[in-house]
Amino acid sequence: MKNILVLCTGNSCRSQMAHGYLKKMLFANAKVYSAGVKKHGLNLDAVKVMELDGIDISDHTSNLIEEYLNIHFNYIITVCDHANESCPIFPNKESVKLHKNFVDPSKIKFENDQKKIEKFIYVRNLIKTYCFDFANKFFPDR
Repeated sequence: MKNILVLCTGNSCRSQMAHGYLKKMLFANAKVYSAGVKKHGLNLDAVKVMELDGIDISDHTSNLIEEYLNIHFNYIITVCDHANESCPIFPNKESVKLHKNFVDPSKIKFENDQKKIEKFIYVRNLIKTYCFDFANKFFPDR
């Protein structure tokens, strides 16, 4: 079984969404973890938009990268530039490190809740596509 780490700044939104999708797509082929270089807590809007797509991440926890330094990761995916720049070097040199920057919808100011949810859904869909492409490339026989 392969280990995948999704890393973000606060492990509250983008990394949690990617974690949810990868866990669903690769359930029998990989163990998925997510963490942050800081710990901001699970974002309730991320939970809401994932639920709208049939994925429950409400039991996820916000974790720090330091909690996983002793795990051998086959893949490390950073989903924001800050995490990519701050990602510690893991002892496993065979890890494949991938990066894709997604805007943080929790940091944008909105006129109303509807606009906020629309932006969360937009980012969620970008992350979903990225995860689907990742799964097809690295786990084609899943």
